[in-house]
Amino acid sequence: MIICKAKAELEKMHRAGMVVYDLLEALRKMVGPGVATLDLEREAERRIAQAGAMAAFKGYMNYPCVLCTSVNSEIVHGIPSERKLAAGDILSIDVGVSLDGYFADAAITVPVGRVRPELDKLLRVTEEALDKAIGKVVLSNRLSDISAAIQEHVEGNGLTVVRDFVGHGIGTQLHEDPQLPNYGHAGHGPRLKEGMVLAIEPMVNTGAAGVRILEDRWTAVTEDGGYSAHFEHCVAVTQNGPWVLTRP
Repeated sequence: MIICKAKAELEKMHRAGMVVYDLLEALRKMVGPGVATLDLEREAERRIAQAGAMAAFKGYMNYPCVLCTSVNSEIVHGIPSERKLAAGDILSIDVGVSLDGYFADAAITVPVGRVRPELDKLLRVTEEALDKAIGKVVLSNRLSDISAAIQEHVEGNGLTVVRDFVGHGIGTQLHEDPQLPNYGHAGHGPRLKEGMVLAIEPMVNTGAAGVRILEDRWTAVTEDGGYSAHFEHCVAVTQNGPWVLTRP
């Protein structure tokens, strides 16, 4: 069941979204060679508590941390550790919070120092795909219009869409209906209605789309060792077009 939110509920989600936005911007500035992903985890935990919010991921299905930090060939759900970042790496940071009973969830991928041109392209195309998807969040469009926009842009740039993980609805629960694949044909699925909120999160690989899960049972990596990027925003359907709840 897809739950549409009232304006007051969207305002609460935007407040939660601004906690996520501010946190990701702070963590982006911390990223550099020699920084451990566990350093980012500790700062995130401190800032979430300071904001009066609750971490959405820690404890969810026994996940152990506040952040997901995925490096290079790790697609999603990488667990923060003492591992230090090196120049030329790329790092995906995914975080969610709950504030006043409503969730927000977003992700960015950032370069660690200077990276190879093909990795600059990977990050640029993935973020552009998210922007194109957001542009489809308008009344009377269908859900698959969003999916198709992502796939078309990614594959048009010679990259690959991950198919094993999808975006999702969000609200008083971290994961709500509907599921939102990052691929598909336009013109299918439910029509977008005012008050729907979608966590749109393209995950894009330099190589093939295949995925495998590491022994920690969380970290998803590319099957062929290619690099992967991940960007995410929570977006509401409104009479005035898309409202991105996880940015100012």
